[in-house]
Amino acid sequence: MTVVVLLVATLAFRLLGALGVSRFAAWRVSAAHGLAVMLVMTASAHFVPAGVTFMPNHADMLAMVPPFVPLPALMVYLTGVLELAGAVGLVLAGTRRAAGVCLAVLFVLMLPANIYAAVADVSFAGGAASPLWQRIPEQVLYIGVALWAAAGERVGTRGRAGSRALV
Repeated sequence: MTVVVLLVATLAFRLLGALGVSRFAAWRVSAAHGLAVMLVMTASAHFVPAGVTFMPNHADMLAMVPPFVPLPALMVYLTGVLELAGAVGLVLAGTRRAAGVCLAVLFVLMLPANIYAAVADVSFAGGAASPLWQRIPEQVLYIGVALWAAAGERVGTRGRAGSRALV
């Protein structure tokens, strides 16, 4: 589901670019915004009360924290806040590079939780658990998109030192 949100949001932003919205004229910027949309969706699960069953909730997120991680409830809230902060950072041109790099690191740090959730058969919202063969490529995709967005888009104007400006 998250990959679908990422792809649809990215395509929607790029379509806006094709229709003349200059902010989304580049694929990298559209992907950064698409990743931000996905992160807002995934981060929301970190704060949803356990009684909510139509989407992943805090209890689901807590269940996927490996036993070796201290203060699991705090970690779930912290990662939710970091995902939201990363989403904001991705949509702001001035912070996109730092946000993309930090999100890539966050995705790497969250990989053990995704592996544990697959191996321990942790389900979300009562549905079947995502298999490991799906979770790892998804994490790699998110890391790649975050780093690609962080790389910035080259534009034709040159700065004082002759380097190309990034948007």
